[in-house]
Amino acid sequence: MAKGTIRYWAAAKAAAGTAEETFEAATLAEAIGAATLRTGRGEEFRRVVARSSFLVNEQPVGARPHEGVALSDGDVVEVLPPFAGG
Repeated sequence: MAKGTIRYWAAAKAAAGTAEETFEAATLAEAIGAATLRTGRGEEFRRVVARSSFLVNEQPVGARPHEGVALSDGDVVEVLPPFAGG
């Protein structure tokens, strides 16, 4: 089990009710799954996370299955919701 930090940006930050929090998980899927189950997190949080992109240590996860993205101690996961352009 790795320990690290999840950082939320824009709509993900608003839906999470925090800018960052810690995680204990072996994979990205486990970390995000646990974050979704935290007290006070509702449907809006799940909806935003489902549409978000992820970075692990500033490296894009892309289309890789989240179950296959291993996490290590000290990793930083960033949750980036879609941004409006203009």
